[in-house]
Amino acid sequence: MPRLLWREPILATTITSAPAVAEPPGDAAATRAPAPPRTRVLTLGDIAGRESGGLVVLLVAVGALTLASNEFLTGGNLSNLARQVAIFGIIAVGQLLVILTAGIDLSVGSVLGLSGAVTAQLLVAGLVAPVAILVGLAIGGALGLANGLLVTRFKLPPFIATLGMLGIARGVVLVITDAKTVQGNGLPEAFQSIANGTVLGVPNLLIIAAGVTVAVWFLLTRTVFGRYIYAVGSNPESARLAGVPVAMVTVAVYAISGLLAALGGVLLTSRLGAGIPTAGTGFELNAIAACVIGGASLFGAKGSALGAAAGALIMGVLNNGGNLLAINAFYLQIAIGVLILVAVGFDQMNTRNAQRGG
Repeated sequence: MPRLLWREPILATTITSAPAVAEPPGDAAATRAPAPPRTRVLTLGDIAGRESGGLVVLLVAVGALTLASNEFLTGGNLSNLARQVAIFGIIAVGQLLVILTAGIDLSVGSVLGLSGAVTAQLLVAGLVAPVAILVGLAIGGALGLANGLLVTRFKLPPFIATLGMLGIARGVVLVITDAKTVQGNGLPEAFQSIANGTVLGVPNLLIIAAGVTVAVWFLLTRTVFGRYIYAVGSNPESARLAGVPVAMVTVAVYAISGLLAALGGVLLTSRLGAGIPTAGTGFELNAIAACVIGGASLFGAKGSALGAAAGALIMGVLNNGGNLLAINAFYLQIAIGVLILVAVGFDQMNTRNAQRGG
């Protein structure tokens, strides 16, 4: 008599370590439903990138000042704000290039003061404005080049090399000016109109700063040299093995930083109508703060020109708002320090969320 076997159905479980099962013949594999895509919440960091923290701070600051002061959004105040931010923005963008290579340039403030004072001296001596400006820019570029050579050839840490240049440049400008303002009988009107003039109501300084920012953005995102900068900041040894001229890139970014600092010095001299030997004091720290608020990492390879410009705008908005509301400048320093921490913390939070979601 045949035996009848009854088998209860058994719930199967998937074991990830099991060997792959061969696909069934025919169109069965093609008709099998694909796995549902993993969904996650879209964050501001996904949209704005590393600049998201700075954008939040900027929106909060603008909104608060709009509510607190009726003068903040007036045309006159916005024009003044643009002139204040422009020079900081130019220096911050130059500083960003150095930070992207995991370096730092502490000499930009002193280079600014020296280039501006020398330009003023040449103008007072009767030299034509274009030549005086070129000499001022050349001084900044040469000092930046020296910084790069100290870092690459003599293997000095960027902090030490640029700190030494900070003292040298500041000492030189105080010596050649005898620590006095360089003005003579007044700088040429044509030279002063460079920073104080407007085009269709837009301040020249804002146009120049925007042009510099766009140029550096293009350099970083659309050129091979820009990719080299990020590669050096990410891992210089790997970049060297991949054929990237690490030393050349490092020297170049310091030279560009010095050149843009000199441009800021020339523009500041044009705006003030005089060469101030102490001009630029502390600007290096403001430039670094602007880059950090804008999403740059001091460890290199992370940051953008637009972010650095946004960071400079945030600091300008805070200073401008403090003047409008008659807030003690010391409190503004505290606020800027807190906002640096908030912006960096917000950026880190977005990074962790992206890693968990990815």
